[in-house]
Amino acid sequence: MKTNGARVIGVGSPIVDRLALVEEAFLTTVGGNKGGMELVDTPSMEALLTRVPGEALVAPGGSAANTIFALARLDIGAALLGKLGDDKEGRYYRQTFEQLGGDGSRLKTCGVSATARCLSMVTPDSERTMRTDLGAAANFAPDDVSVDDFRGCQHAHVEGYLLFNPDLAQTVLNAAKTAGCTISLDLGAFEVVNGAAKILPSLLDRYVDVVLANEDEAAAFCGRRDPLTGLKDLSEHCTTAVVKCGADGALIRSGGKTYETPAQNVDRVKDTTGAGDFWAAGFLYGLLNDCTLDACGHLGSILGAQVVRHLGANLPSAAWDNVAADFKRYLEER
Repeated sequence: MKTNGARVIGVGSPIVDRLALVEEAFLTTVGGNKGGMELVDTPSMEALLTRVPGEALVAPGGSAANTIFALARLDIGAALLGKLGDDKEGRYYRQTFEQLGGDGSRLKTCGVSATARCLSMVTPDSERTMRTDLGAAANFAPDDVSVDDFRGCQHAHVEGYLLFNPDLAQTVLNAAKTAGCTISLDLGAFEVVNGAAKILPSLLDRYVDVVLANEDEAAAFCGRRDPLTGLKDLSEHCTTAVVKCGADGALIRSGGKTYETPAQNVDRVKDTTGAGDFWAAGFLYGLLNDCTLDACGHLGSILGAQVVRHLGANLPSAAWDNVAADFKRYLEER
């Protein structure tokens, strides 16, 4: 199998994002919780897309994929494992990743369903509410995963949305561990934590080295809306736990010690889509380069602060130049 020197592999649903700016009034017609993610079928997605005002921005997405795309832009050898449709959007997705130097050879292809799509509706307060049609990604099954998919990789980054399919999540985590990878799991959404409540603690205990949550996900896990309590409860199940607190920074706990990482100042927030995924990319960049945990958190904050200045989980070339310069300056000053 072609490896392209991948050090880290992301596992999850490769999704073509459509990002649209909407008013609060529009969001009330969609239903569901603001700020969350809900799965919809293809007819529902088609109907919703016809109602979205204006033209949506199209970009490659997916929780783990956002993190892996960012790591590829930071010159970390990266691969993706998931399932695309045999269609124009699937080819666009694979080509975009490979143009960044990523290893797309481990992405599977489904001939019967279209590539997954996610509509991210961004309200004037910069909050995003997502509806996802998994399409081909819903056909990503345990039989698609083998230990060979993880060979040569040092680390596997797994998105929490896989927990909607417990057998698939179990297979992925077991294959990554068998291949000798360390594993990070980003919980992804509070709906994921609630749905996986019975199996999540044991999966963390058995497979996961780093668990990443936001405040909502940590609250769903521990039953209290207190980031420190969530952090402590999560840390009882794996080596390192992270709770991302948005503008209040992040909390990291490992070996009984807690680190508080402040957020970077941002003059204007345009869109929070991908902020947590990009924070994870900065954090993992630090881990893969043997940085201390507080340094990893700081690198996460640098990258998270950049992505919220732009629409979607992507940055223009000039912003990536700024990230590289900020990383270099910070690491040299330590």
